[in-house]
This record gives sequence, C-alpha cells and structure tokens, in this order.
Amino acid sequence: MATDLEYIEYLADQIAIGERLTYKKMFGEYALYVDGKVVAFACDNSLFIKPSSAVASLAPDLPQRPPYPGTKDYPVADELLDDSDAIRRLILETASLMPMPKPKQPAKPRGKRGK
Repeated sequence: MATDLEYIEYLADQIAIGERLTYKKMFGEYALYVDGKVVAFACDNSLFIKPSSAVASLAPDLPQRPPYPGTKDYPVADELLDDSDAIRRLILETASLMPMPKPKQPAKPRGKRGK
C-alpha cells in the first residue's frame, strides 16, 4: 500500500517546522527532509525515523520494523504523532545528526556517436 498525500500533509502539520520540512515521492512512498537532510521515510502510512542517537535518547522504546522489504529495521514513530512537540524534537534532533547530502555532479555533455 502506498502512502497517501493526506498522510504526508498530516505529518507536516504535526511536525510544524514550516518550509524546513520537505518531502519527495519515491516509488509510491516518501522521503522526508529537514534542511535538505533525509530524516525519515513515510511508508504504508507509517513514519520511519532514520536510526540515530536521537532516537536512542529521546524515544528508545519505539517499535522497529523494516520500512519496505529487504531493508534493515527502522524506528516507527507513529505513536508520537499525537504529541507535536515530541515528534518535532525527534525530527530536528535527527536532522542535526545527519550529514549534508553530497552535491550532485553536473551532467556531462553528450557527444555525437558513431565516428
């Protein structure tokens, strides 16, 4: 089951950090970004937080399961969604621990083939 856009909008409302939170649809699911850093995934209308020391200190008892088949377990933060302050704090602390994404390389010009 793919994640609904309404669920993503609900997450954005609960996390409540405005334009700092963005999301990108990927294969029917979503990656959530804070300041350009991937911090979570929304899969099957559940919120999977990237594993980090933020989860270990702020929400160590979250259940864990793979967001999609063949991946490692991630903390599932669905139980925190009714507490906007708690989910915001977890998301922001996770973002502070994640590395900045590597800059994309410019596309190489395509030459003519066949000589």
